[in-house]
Amino acid sequence: MKFGLAFASSVTHDPVESLELVRCAERIGFESAWGGEHVIIPAQIDSPYPYTEDGKIPMEPDMPVPDPLIWLAYVAAAAPTLRLGTCILILPQRNPLVLAKELSTLDQLSGGRVELGIGVGWMREEFDALSIPWAARGRRNDEYIAAMRALWSGPEVEYHGEFVDFDKVTSSPRPVNGNIPIIVGGDTERAINRAGTLADGYFPGSTDPEKLAGLIKALHAKAEEKGRNPQDIEVSAIFGEQMADPKRGVEQMAAMGVGRLMVPAFFFAGPGGLDRLEEFGESVIKGS
Repeated sequence: MKFGLAFASSVTHDPVESLELVRCAERIGFESAWGGEHVIIPAQIDSPYPYTEDGKIPMEPDMPVPDPLIWLAYVAAAAPTLRLGTCILILPQRNPLVLAKELSTLDQLSGGRVELGIGVGWMREEFDALSIPWAARGRRNDEYIAAMRALWSGPEVEYHGEFVDFDKVTSSPRPVNGNIPIIVGGDTERAINRAGTLADGYFPGSTDPEKLAGLIKALHAKAEEKGRNPQDIEVSAIFGEQMADPKRGVEQMAAMGVGRLMVPAFFFAGPGGLDRLEEFGESVIKGS
């Protein structure tokens, strides 16, 4: 079982503490560190957050949310074996040509350690503030993936779509392994369809074991429908409720087909956080 330190960039943006966090995570056996994204948090949010019962986003308006790619680039050299991922980056808000260059540059500098977790976004107010169309963001998302993969595939590539249109161009450097794994986040039918159709991985948002099992089952069915091997789509799932009994939680998640446990770094925030992180490594990771 792999262990990822999820939302690590939101726990600390202090330069020294950030390096200490990833060094500790690497030392105790974490396989990866992940950063989340919101460019801005509007003062008034009417859009329902999909992962809480009351539809409210569980964060304070002024909670720091560093840009995940910049944070990951900063910590990459301090923990040279950790994979570096986004959980998640809101792809329709980004320029795909610029993003492809940023990701491949980080991938080259880190020795091929980048994974791109993406979502189409749930907060319309954020899209409005960025002057990015809310409508058709799913189609835009999928086209951006295709355009980036084209840019990563080699020199002098072209792409002609509804939202992205360019004649032959070259983007260099390109990813170390020729591509960057793309992980689709979300619990909706469309997210599962997208993951089963075109993704390298799937990152559901639910922490409820019963619902999670259903989502994974639906993913596998969609993959088979598309002629894909479900085992080729790695599932990374939040290790939240399972923290009450971590060892049992690891066994439960493994039985569902989860390949990576995404442990929220918020569990290790504040005074004594690194000590709690060390304890988790000793009692859970090394015992798994």
